[in-house]
Amino acid sequence: MFKIKYLQKYHALAAVTGLVLASGAHAFCGFYVGKADAGLFNDASKVVMVRDGDRTTINMLNDYQGEPKAFALVVPVPEVLQKDQIKTPFRVLFDRIDAYSAPRLAEYFDRNPCEPRRDMAVMAAPAPRMMAKSEARSAESLGVTVEAQYTVGPYDIVILSATQSDGLETWLRQNEYTIPQGASAALAPYIRQNMKFFVARINLEEQAKSGSQFLAPLQFSFKSEKFMLPIRLGMINARGPQDLVLWVLTRNGRVESTNYRTVKLPANVNIPPYIKVDEKYTFGAFYKAMFDEQAKREQYRVLFTEYFWDMAWCDPCAANPLTPQELSNLGVSWVSGAVQPRFRGGATPVRVTRLHVRYTPETFPEDLMFQETADRANFQTRYVLQHPVKIEPTACPAAEKYLEQVRERQHKEAETLATLTGWDIGEIRAKSGLESDGDFWRSVRKFFTGKL
Repeated sequence: MFKIKYLQKYHALAAVTGLVLASGAHAFCGFYVGKADAGLFNDASKVVMVRDGDRTTINMLNDYQGEPKAFALVVPVPEVLQKDQIKTPFRVLFDRIDAYSAPRLAEYFDRNPCEPRRDMAVMAAPAPRMMAKSEARSAESLGVTVEAQYTVGPYDIVILSATQSDGLETWLRQNEYTIPQGASAALAPYIRQNMKFFVARINLEEQAKSGSQFLAPLQFSFKSEKFMLPIRLGMINARGPQDLVLWVLTRNGRVESTNYRTVKLPANVNIPPYIKVDEKYTFGAFYKAMFDEQAKREQYRVLFTEYFWDMAWCDPCAANPLTPQELSNLGVSWVSGAVQPRFRGGATPVRVTRLHVRYTPETFPEDLMFQETADRANFQTRYVLQHPVKIEPTACPAAEKYLEQVRERQHKEAETLATLTGWDIGEIRAKSGLESDGDFWRSVRKFFTGKL
């Protein structure tokens, strides 16, 4: 991703792959109660990749804010793209895959130890105007070749090749692209690899016809033995860490990086139930603080796995799996004719890996390289609220032991929350109704009745 200064403001762009130029709880029954989607990270770039054999499709969500005429995008690609390789998918597809894979909160209720054991029901939520040619006469002398140009949706597309990075930078400047300092050095490695450059800018007439206040996402497909996502161009003018939320759709296994560590975020742990209702410490606030803390501890040097699942089902469901048509629109070519993947055992062989990375130019000096692994073990960033039964210690013979277990669990929940987020343990205990010391039964009574 690449962020540039425009009207004294840095804008988050989903065009992460290129250079943007401008002026224990499982033992209990429960149900899904909330999610923390990528919208928590307002400056996060969002990319959906589809990988099948040597074919890659990249979908980029452009959340650019500013004058449309000031927007342009440059992405290194391994080949000259034809017009039918470039599309503008529906923006809602990003919302759909985000909702399906979102970190989630599940709520559970303890069985009353004084009542006969019985099963409890589980409830789940449903779920072309061409580029200006004023400087074309000098392109050859600059080592730049315009390989192709098209208009696709609201975008004017040019595919360039180049033999020298300073010549490419000069060509872009001459064609009224505002190039940040250091562009030549960032472009040079891709030129040495003989890569082409996908350049998109807004066609103001077509954008006006669409009537949309948002830029349409961009999709392009190509063949390459390299399973990679270029991010180096996006760091030239970076101020501080940047976020990327990346969904990778494959046929078989979990996707991980081959040149950086890929680790799973802490998940499937209990946190205090007040997280659901507290005005300040919401689930969204918890998840953001937790990710911030984990990224800092890893010194912004790892990719975090937030979700990996078979697209045919989910448990619990934050949203319904994507339909075959939606998957096809994202570039999944092997789902034609498949039944809608709504339940386990469905016929759609699509695996989704959701990765989240916070990075800086120093911590991620190379582009992201990937591999599809043989790992098919499902994983989700799921956090549990486990509500105790409100009973007195003398309610039945089992009550006293149960309440002792509850107190032990609540202290563990508080410690877990403090460890994950860096929040103050004393404040967490207070909000949980716990006493740091003192009489145990006074603490229990205060927690359940509000009285000493």
